[in-house]
Amino acid sequence: MDDAYLVESLLKQDEAAFEKVFKAFFKKLHAYAFTITREETAAEEVVQQVFVRLWERSKGLSIPGSLDAYLYRAVYNESLNYLKHQKVKAGYQQYYVRTMKNESDTGPATLSIKELEERIRMAMNELPEQCRTVFQLSRFEELRYREIANCLGISVKTVENQMGKALKILRSKLVEFLPFTVICLLNFLNAFH
Repeated sequence: MDDAYLVESLLKQDEAAFEKVFKAFFKKLHAYAFTITREETAAEEVVQQVFVRLWERSKGLSIPGSLDAYLYRAVYNESLNYLKHQKVKAGYQQYYVRTMKNESDTGPATLSIKELEERIRMAMNELPEQCRTVFQLSRFEELRYREIANCLGISVKTVENQMGKALKILRSKLVEFLPFTVICLLNFLNAFH
């Protein structure tokens, strides 16, 4: 089967065509993702995510070039998103370890900091995936909305909406910590200057 026929079949959500594409490309795409992520499990998750999106978006699929070029580009972008997410997680973990090391375990403020960090972690985990990704790229990676939109393949308006949603959810989850959060954030920012 040629690319044009496969793409046309995918547009019609033809399961046989999807299976054929999956079998033909999975191993090659997995090997490619591994060269970027350097993790077997991560590479597998990346490729699976690309195929899930391919199936979910197949009705509106637009592939200007070859199918394999499209899939390799999708795996490349998904791998970069994975690495950025890992970098954000590592940065947060380093901040958490530094904060814990600098705090003594004797005062009520320490208990509040530990409680706040746990609540922040829980609140972040409760955000929808895209919402959390947009928030992390904005706040931890310091990307502009346009950069986030380009990175995730969404509109700037969607980025704005997701940020608004994230802030609203986080505000509601952390409302009793807001005064304390401001003090902690000021201390955190001062530590980097």
